[in-house]
Amino acid sequence: MTGGRDFTQGSISRSILRMALPMTAAQLINILYNIVDRMYLGRLPGHLALTGLGLCLPIISILMGFANLCSTGGASLCSICRGRGEEAEAEQIMGNSFALLLLFGAGLSILCLVFQRPLLYLFGASDQTYPYARDYLTIYLLGTLFVMIGLGMNPFINAQGFSGMGMLTVVLGAVVNIVLDPVFIFLLDLGVKGAALATILSQACSAVWVLLFLTGKRAALRLRLCAFRLQAARVRRILSLGLSGFCMSLTNSLVQILCNASLQRYGGDLYVGVMTVVNSIREVISMPVSGVTHGCQPVLGYNYGARQYGRVRQGIRFTAAVTVGYSLCAWLAAVLLPEPLIRIFNDEPALIAEGVRAFRIYFAAFFCMSFQFIGQSTFVGLGKSRQAVFFSLLRKAFIVAPLTLLLPRLGFGVDGVYLAEPVSNVVGGSACALAMYVTVYRPLGRLEREDG
Repeated sequence: MTGGRDFTQGSISRSILRMALPMTAAQLINILYNIVDRMYLGRLPGHLALTGLGLCLPIISILMGFANLCSTGGASLCSICRGRGEEAEAEQIMGNSFALLLLFGAGLSILCLVFQRPLLYLFGASDQTYPYARDYLTIYLLGTLFVMIGLGMNPFINAQGFSGMGMLTVVLGAVVNIVLDPVFIFLLDLGVKGAALATILSQACSAVWVLLFLTGKRAALRLRLCAFRLQAARVRRILSLGLSGFCMSLTNSLVQILCNASLQRYGGDLYVGVMTVVNSIREVISMPVSGVTHGCQPVLGYNYGARQYGRVRQGIRFTAAVTVGYSLCAWLAAVLLPEPLIRIFNDEPALIAEGVRAFRIYFAAFFCMSFQFIGQSTFVGLGKSRQAVFFSLLRKAFIVAPLTLLLPRLGFGVDGVYLAEPVSNVVGGSACALAMYVTVYRPLGRLEREDG
């Protein structure tokens, strides 16, 4: 090894926690980029500013999906290559991923700016909420490259074992965002424009930090200009493995679009605002699970590349125990304490009344989401791209999306939109975890006995 952490040594659970705790903190802080915007905008009179921001979230999810397309696959491949001692190939993968991020970022910015009006109306905007959504999205899109670099390249810091440095990347951006938001929104009276401006400036700070580290002396794998030249076979490997993260973001965006459109049709702007709050809370309470499962990926991938199959199985068991335990606690909090959570974002009586009912339906089976995270992270960490992609699509595209359209028409109304989520958590999450157990966990046991 030329640098970075060797995950084949020491306790596997300690290695995962050493990666997961800073990554969990980083994930939670990263959510502040948009959550803080929603908290401040929710304090403006009425709920139109908050609803307008909610209409932009599907497009933001798509942009993040393209960042995940390059980073999830690239970082997982880097971990596997490091486990095999293939440092030069790991650097080539990182360089190709960076080049892809730049290409996707520039292309998507132009495309979304050109078509933002029809897109926002397609996603559920009304004449009252469109101006707010347009003002936020226009500024956000101008900073897409910062988002791509900061979000897309930070996993390559974590893949080398520098999870603390990866956490500082998002801490820096979040602190800048928290400081600038009230200044731009209230002091300078820029409203939603100020929220968007604060967000892209904070992302710019994160992007600069990431680039300084990856081109500096401390990095085990350095970002070099000679690695930017795209190589077809390498790009295919990056994109095929990253496709699962991309599909999750894309299908999340699809579901948000369908939810907003259905809620606008069967309820109105108030219900779109309620869903914005619901999604905000879901992002916050699911982040620790996401942080743990993302933290286990470099450890699992490294040990898998080093043929330490027993340690991989230990890592899967430990990750499953932690995520299921936490998910049960988060589920109880969401179901029993909805009103205090809603008041973080808005205290309008009508929104709170509808929000409490929505929470208890939407989060009815939240604990089952942990099964999806466990299976998904294992597939990605070990380079099982086809399984990862399939289960990314199953829960959202094949279960949630059709139910979001079907249940309201069967007489459930807006409750049908909320009900689609718990159904998908039970069916999709259970299927993903079971498939991981049968196709990965048990075969790893046989490989462990053969090598032993």
